[in-house]
Amino acid sequence: MPAPAIPLPEFDQEMASTRKLLERVPGEKGTWKPHEKSFALGHLAQLVSWMPGWIASSLRQPHIDLAESSGYSFEPTETLLREFDRNVRKAREALASVKGTELGEPWSLQHGEQVLFTAARGEVVRQHLNHLIHHRGQLTVYLRLVDVPLPQIYGPTADEKW
Repeated sequence: MPAPAIPLPEFDQEMASTRKLLERVPGEKGTWKPHEKSFALGHLAQLVSWMPGWIASSLRQPHIDLAESSGYSFEPTETLLREFDRNVRKAREALASVKGTELGEPWSLQHGEQVLFTAARGEVVRQHLNHLIHHRGQLTVYLRLVDVPLPQIYGPTADEKW
Protein backbone atom coordinates (compact mmCIF):
# COMPACT_ATOMS: atom_id res chain seq x y z
CA MET A 1 0.00 0.00 0.00
CA PRO A 2 1.44 3.42 -0.94
CA ALA A 3 2.47 5.69 1.94
CA PRO A 4 0.93 9.11 2.61
CA ALA A 5 2.93 12.31 2.14
CA ILE A 6 3.21 12.53 5.94
CA PRO A 7 2.89 9.38 8.07
CA LEU A 8 -0.40 9.68 9.96
CA PRO A 9 1.12 9.00 13.43
CA GLU A 10 3.61 11.85 12.84
CA PHE A 11 0.83 14.16 11.65
CA ASP A 12 -1.34 13.27 14.66
CA GLN A 13 1.53 13.94 17.10
CA GLU A 14 2.37 17.31 15.53
CA MET A 15 -1.27 18.40 15.47
CA ALA A 16 -1.84 17.38 19.11
CA SER A 17 1.19 19.44 20.20
CA THR A 18 0.07 22.37 18.09
CA ARG A 19 -3.44 22.28 19.54
CA LYS A 20 -2.08 22.28 23.11
CA LEU A 21 -0.18 25.45 22.26
CA LEU A 22 -3.12 27.16 20.51
CA GLU A 23 -5.32 26.44 23.55
CA ARG A 24 -3.08 28.78 25.55
CA VAL A 25 -3.24 31.79 23.24
CA PRO A 26 -4.59 34.70 25.30
CA GLY A 27 -7.25 36.30 23.09
CA GLU A 28 -6.94 39.62 24.89
CA LYS A 29 -3.31 39.89 23.71
CA GLY A 30 -4.09 39.40 20.00
CA THR A 31 -2.59 42.71 18.90
CA TRP A 32 0.62 42.24 20.93
CA LYS A 33 3.90 42.13 18.97
CA PRO A 34 7.42 41.44 20.25
CA HIS A 35 8.73 44.06 17.81
CA GLU A 36 7.13 46.66 15.54
CA LYS A 37 8.16 44.62 12.45
CA SER A 38 6.73 41.39 13.88
CA PHE A 39 3.42 39.72 13.17
CA ALA A 40 0.75 40.27 15.84
CA LEU A 41 0.23 37.36 18.24
CA GLY A 42 -3.40 36.93 17.12
CA HIS A 43 -2.42 36.82 13.46
CA LEU A 44 0.36 34.29 14.12
CA ALA A 45 -2.10 32.07 16.02
CA GLN A 46 -4.61 32.42 13.19
CA LEU A 47 -1.97 31.42 10.63
CA VAL A 48 -1.12 28.32 12.68
CA SER A 49 -4.83 27.43 12.84
CA TRP A 50 -5.13 27.71 9.04
CA MET A 51 -2.02 25.80 8.02
CA PRO A 52 -3.37 22.24 8.30
CA GLY A 53 -5.97 23.37 5.78
CA TRP A 54 -3.15 24.07 3.34
CA ILE A 55 -2.24 20.39 3.52
CA ALA A 56 -5.81 19.38 2.64
CA SER A 57 -6.04 21.93 -0.17
CA SER A 58 -2.68 20.95 -1.63
CA LEU A 59 -3.72 17.31 -1.76
CA ARG A 60 -7.18 18.03 -3.22
CA GLN A 61 -6.64 21.06 -5.48
CA PRO A 62 -4.05 21.82 -8.20
CA HIS A 63 -3.06 25.14 -6.58
CA ILE A 64 -3.65 27.69 -3.85
CA ASP A 65 -4.26 31.26 -4.99
CA LEU A 66 -3.08 33.78 -2.40
CA ALA A 67 -5.13 36.49 -4.10
CA GLU A 68 -8.26 34.67 -2.86
CA SER A 69 -7.21 34.90 0.80
CA SER A 70 -9.56 36.75 3.11
CA GLY A 71 -6.69 38.22 5.13
CA TYR A 72 -6.03 38.16 8.84
CA SER A 73 -8.38 39.14 11.62
CA PHE A 74 -8.35 38.95 15.40
CA GLU A 75 -10.45 36.02 16.58
CA PRO A 76 -11.17 34.52 20.00
CA THR A 77 -9.07 31.49 20.90
CA GLU A 78 -12.18 29.27 20.76
CA THR A 79 -12.73 30.31 17.13
CA LEU A 80 -9.09 29.56 16.26
CA LEU A 81 -9.40 26.12 17.86
CA ARG A 82 -12.58 25.32 15.92
CA GLU A 83 -10.85 26.38 12.68
CA PHE A 84 -7.74 24.37 13.57
CA ASP A 85 -9.78 21.24 14.40
CA ARG A 86 -11.74 21.52 11.15
CA ASN A 87 -8.53 21.94 9.15
CA VAL A 88 -6.83 19.04 10.92
CA ARG A 89 -9.78 16.73 10.14
CA LYS A 90 -9.72 17.74 6.46
CA ALA A 91 -5.93 17.34 6.27
CA ARG A 92 -5.97 13.93 7.93
CA GLU A 93 -8.69 12.68 5.58
CA ALA A 94 -6.73 13.94 2.57
CA LEU A 95 -3.46 12.43 3.84
CA ALA A 96 -5.18 9.06 4.32
CA SER A 97 -6.65 9.05 0.82
CA VAL A 98 -4.09 10.75 -1.47
CA LYS A 99 -1.07 8.48 -1.94
CA GLY A 100 1.27 6.97 -4.49
CA THR A 101 1.58 8.60 -7.89
CA GLU A 102 -0.87 11.37 -6.91
CA LEU A 103 1.86 12.75 -4.64
CA GLY A 104 4.11 13.28 -7.64
CA GLU A 105 1.57 15.42 -9.49
CA PRO A 106 2.47 19.10 -9.89
CA TRP A 107 1.00 21.63 -7.50
CA SER A 108 1.38 25.42 -7.65
CA LEU A 109 1.28 28.40 -5.38
CA GLN A 110 -0.21 31.35 -7.23
CA HIS A 111 -1.08 34.97 -6.72
CA GLY A 112 -3.77 35.60 -9.27
CA GLU A 113 -2.37 34.62 -12.66
CA GLN A 114 1.24 34.70 -11.41
CA VAL A 115 2.63 31.25 -10.55
CA LEU A 116 5.02 31.71 -7.63
CA PHE A 117 6.29 28.13 -7.70
CA THR A 118 5.38 24.61 -8.75
CA ALA A 119 6.51 21.40 -7.07
CA ALA A 120 5.37 17.83 -6.54
CA ARG A 121 2.28 17.62 -4.34
CA GLY A 122 3.97 15.35 -1.78
CA GLU A 123 6.96 17.71 -1.42
CA VAL A 124 4.65 20.68 -0.94
CA VAL A 125 2.66 18.90 1.77
CA ARG A 126 5.87 18.12 3.68
CA GLN A 127 6.89 21.79 3.30
CA HIS A 128 3.52 22.85 4.72
CA LEU A 129 4.08 20.69 7.80
CA ASN A 130 7.60 22.07 8.24
CA HIS A 131 6.27 25.61 7.78
CA LEU A 132 3.59 24.99 10.43
CA ILE A 133 6.21 23.65 12.86
CA HIS A 134 8.33 26.76 12.24
CA HIS A 135 5.43 29.08 13.07
CA ARG A 136 4.47 26.94 16.06
CA GLY A 137 8.01 27.55 17.32
CA GLN A 138 7.54 31.28 16.86
CA LEU A 139 4.28 31.03 18.77
CA THR A 140 6.10 29.42 21.72
CA VAL A 141 8.42 32.42 21.88
CA TYR A 142 5.52 34.88 21.70
CA LEU A 143 3.68 33.05 24.47
CA ARG A 144 6.78 32.92 26.67
CA LEU A 145 7.22 36.69 26.22
CA VAL A 146 3.66 37.32 27.46
CA ASP A 147 4.18 34.93 30.41
CA VAL A 148 1.98 32.09 29.19
CA PRO A 149 3.15 28.68 30.53
CA LEU A 150 4.31 26.47 27.65
CA PRO A 151 3.11 22.90 27.16
CA GLN A 152 5.39 20.02 26.29
CA ILE A 153 5.96 19.65 22.56
CA TYR A 154 8.93 17.30 22.14
CA GLY A 155 9.74 17.08 25.81
CA PRO A 156 9.48 18.98 29.07
CA THR A 157 9.40 22.76 29.30
CA ALA A 158 10.22 25.02 32.23
CA ASP A 159 6.46 24.95 32.89
CA GLU A 160 5.63 21.26 32.34
CA LYS A 161 7.91 18.49 33.49
CA TRP A 162 7.83 14.88 32.33
